[in-house]
Amino acid sequence: MHKNIEEIKKLEGSPKIIKNLFNKNELERFLKLYQDLPTTVHNKKQNVIKKRWLKNYSSELESLFYNKVKNEIGEFKMDNLKDENNDDILGLFQESYNPIGLHVDAGFNLDEIIFKQTLIPLTSKGSTVIFKNKFYGNSTNFTIDENELKITDLKYGQNIRSSEHLNLYKKKPFNKENHQKYLKHEKIENLEGLEIDIVYEWEMGSMLIFDRTRLHCSSSLIDGKKIGLTTFTKK
Repeated sequence: MHKNIEEIKKLEGSPKIIKNLFNKNELERFLKLYQDLPTTVHNKKQNVIKKRWLKNYSSELESLFYNKVKNEIGEFKMDNLKDENNDDILGLFQESYNPIGLHVDAGFNLDEIIFKQTLIPLTSKGSTVIFKNKFYGNSTNFTIDENELKITDLKYGQNIRSSEHLNLYKKKPFNKENHQKYLKHEKIENLEGLEIDIVYEWEMGSMLIFDRTRLHCSSSLIDGKKIGLTTFTKK
């Protein structure tokens, strides 16, 4: 578990959606950046492409992004791992056609005071489910799949696999109506004890901000390709 849980808790708050934060031209520049960046992961089986936002690809866009985020959350430091030159990665672009499973992006260094994470939709397709439930360990994919739980040979920056979330909350059955509406890609047994806070419907120009301790996942409502930019912060 994180060593500074009480400090982290003091920084927590409700998820926040900022509308009309980026104009059409700025979104086009983000998409151009995405096209120019080298591919980090191309999982053809899952149909997922990931690209790290490396420094010095667009210093003007870096400054614009940093200042807009700072204006919403105050002072922060980036916490998006390092590249091969030990420079900070500014964020992660992800292109996918399928829902991303239940997880938490609480980081890999338990000495850090983790803060907020942001999501900028670069397509209008997609939605993200934020739960009220929190987790104060490492970045983790939560699953009850036995084969997934056996995966321990992880590369730098990969989430551990765990079903520990089921032990943290009362095993109250998950709402069946919400499961059918938003989360059909998740086994309902994997959602026991969880409660939805918000469902963020992706909207171009907006940004979602929420605590890195929050459990979250994609919703099942995907119609075609979606591209988003996520970044993680710390104090």
